[in-house]
Order: sequence, then structure tokens, then C-alpha cells
Amino acid sequence: MPRPMDLQSSPAQKTSASLREIRRLCVYCGSSGAVDRRYREAAGELGTRLAAAGIGLVYGGGRVGLMGLLADAVLAAGGEVTGIIPARLRDAELAHPGATELLVVESMHDRKRLMAEKADAFAILPGGVGTLDETFEILSWKQLGLHDKLILLVDIGGYWAPLRALLDHIVESGFARPETRGLLRVVPSVAAVIATLSAEPGPSRQVDPGLL
Repeated sequence: MPRPMDLQSSPAQKTSASLREIRRLCVYCGSSGAVDRRYREAAGELGTRLAAAGIGLVYGGGRVGLMGLLADAVLAAGGEVTGIIPARLRDAELAHPGATELLVVESMHDRKRLMAEKADAFAILPGGVGTLDETFEILSWKQLGLHDKLILLVDIGGYWAPLRALLDHIVESGFARPETRGLLRVVPSVAAVIATLSAEPGPSRQVDPGLL
């Protein structure tokens, strides 16, 4: 069996000034609410902590599932939420009505591109196929050198252990170089997300939308 990717810990002590270097966090997560309580609680906790830290949320603009819980928590704590949603989903009344800013785009690709442009870092909570799509695209863009932004895989309750094992298997099978493991950082909790953001500078350069 492949060995799951080792947890990469980051320094927890850093001044609050560095936390402000990352001003917006893009969060990928599921649109289902019929999931384990731990995942729902993690979404709410992350929203509350982001608002307390003065970090804006960039996300897919939905009002349901973990996406809705996350946005609700940011707004309830006085934070800012930027939702980016395709017109088709907005017209299906899935858009969050309380988002600070709601940007309606034509396609799913436009949604992912704009989220990547607006965020300074990325966090991946538990989710399904759509979350995996977003995750692999932002990883591949980083591998291609299209951005150098921090990517955090938030492994609540070991949810992402199979994905970590798959990535190890891909490397060990020769389809990716060992450096691929360094494209993302695994953290075990929402508290570790905030600690990591506080210890990391923002990106050294912005995404060039013409390359995406």
C-alpha cells in the first residue's frame, strides 16, 4: 500500500502583520449538507476564524452544503464574502443571497479562473467531484508555474487520506516527480489553516489571466 503523504507542519508563532499579507483565501468545499457533522463544523469554524483574522473569503458562491455554512459563518462574524458563480447555477437559485460581492460568470472555467485571480491562497475542505476538479486544476496550474500561491489540504478526520495515498501512488509509479508532493501542504484542522496562513507570506506574483 502506498504511504500517505507526510503531514507538513508550519510554524505557529508569527506576528499578526504577516497574517495580513494573505488578504483573501479561496476555499473549495462540497455543496452537500448531508455529511458528517465534523465536516459541517469545520466549514463553520473556518468561516468564523477567517472573519476574525480579517481575511476575506473567495468561494463558489453557493448557499447550500458546506459552501453555504462557510459563507454564513463569515458573514455572521462580520467578514467579507466574494462569491463567483456561473449564470446557470445562479438561475437555478443556488447563489448565496447575502454575499458581500456576487460575481456571475459564463462558465465553470471562468469561475475557477476568477477565483484563482482573486485569492492569495487556497484551502480545500472535504468535498466531492467538483471539489476534486478545482483541486487538481489549481495543483496543475501551480505545477506549470502559472502561480505560486499556498495550497492547503485540510484533512478533517482523515477525509483526504485516500487522495494523499493516490498522489503518493502517482509519484511512486513515475507519473509525477517527487516535487509534486510539495505543491500542497496538508493540515489536520481549521486551527492549523489559520496558523499556517499567519506564518506564510502572500504570493510573490499575481496570476496572469491570459495564461489560464
